[in-house]
Amino acid sequence: MTNKVLVIDYGMGNLRSVANALRAVGAEPLISDHPASLKEVGRVILPGVGAFGDGMRNLTDRGWREALEASVRRGGMPYLGLCLGMQLVAARGTEHGDHEGLGWIPGTVERLPEDNAFRVPHIGWNAVQFRADSRLFRELGESPTFYFVHSYALVPQDPNVVAGRCEHGPPFVAAIEHENIFGTQFHPEKSQKTGLAVLKSFVTLAS
Repeated sequence: MTNKVLVIDYGMGNLRSVANALRAVGAEPLISDHPASLKEVGRVILPGVGAFGDGMRNLTDRGWREALEASVRRGGMPYLGLCLGMQLVAARGTEHGDHEGLGWIPGTVERLPEDNAFRVPHIGWNAVQFRADSRLFRELGESPTFYFVHSYALVPQDPNVVAGRCEHGPPFVAAIEHENIFGTQFHPEKSQKTGLAVLKSFVTLAS
């Protein structure tokens, strides 16, 4: 069961790209839009492309919010959020209004600052500086690069949850790590070998 990874279908992600990347690292992905599927797997990935408010509405309306609370928060199942999937663990998001998030990580999701040198959305390859004691990212070497597509980033209250930072103008949070909750602002499924290394680390991580 630990090799089986649920990829949540809530209408907001690159599901097949994530599933193909998981297969490439030896995992067995299960794409599902049914919250009951959490009982069939050992860990879960929430991908995401789109707006914070839409993501939370879809999770809530489709029954995922309560199911994830039970499996991840109370049950300790390893969770990896990708891009929007990482942002949604915050207490609040400010994209197109004020929206309540899952509330697993105290903090807000805020728009990246913009000027003539650093345009928003932030699109492209950038190096990430990871924390040396990270459980998920410590084997990636010095300043690996990943692919980003986003306009907002998580600003957590507790700096200890930050596992990696990237710079697009001012630095922003590129990865988080707290107990069984992990997240990347970048897209590992689009980040070639370094992205696959992140997914491999998550799949083989001791829960």
